[in-house]
Amino acid sequence: MIDFLRGPVVHLETEYVVLDVQGVGYRVFCPNPYAFAKIEGPVTVYIHYHTREDATQLFGFASREEQKLFRKLIEVSGIGPRVALGILTGGTPDQLISAIYQENITFLTRLPGIGKKTAQRMILDLRDKLDGLSAVSMQTGLFAVAQEELDTATPWQEARDALKALGYTEAELDRVWLTMKKEGSDLGTVDALMKKALGHLFIAK
Repeated sequence: MIDFLRGPVVHLETEYVVLDVQGVGYRVFCPNPYAFAKIEGPVTVYIHYHTREDATQLFGFASREEQKLFRKLIEVSGIGPRVALGILTGGTPDQLISAIYQENITFLTRLPGIGKKTAQRMILDLRDKLDGLSAVSMQTGLFAVAQEELDTATPWQEARDALKALGYTEAELDRVWLTMKKEGSDLGTVDALMKKALGHLFIAK
């Protein structure tokens, strides 16, 4: 079984990255592929190896803690690997853990693919099984915008928080921020950044 892969990212799509590991390209599905675009050189991706009758798939994560949380999620009845990946896309690990501990049905039902009954099952099945997971360490993974970038982009952080409140995911906002940086946008104000980001988000839909 594959525990982790290490190599440069040679291709990425909205759902996966391709890692070049000693000349072999591995397609790895992950919560926010665009976060890897900020990393130069080889990256380490912790793997969950999933086999079913018609396919073998690799799911990848920036830390062992996120890998463990994914594996806890797929133990819940009604949550498969794809739904679990969507859950990690829709909220940061610390938000998910806090919502489960606090029995926050409202937050959980906002996650992709999660209805009220599944949210209740998540709480019932997981609230006593997450003690070994460190939300702080998971926040340091690749799937959050790097802190040094946030420190130099305070207006974007404010705009980002406002866009998250509108329902956009971490992955969508990271993708838009990378696109805006590549365009060389220097918009300055929070309002200008929001307008530019919303334009890209509407186009993406």
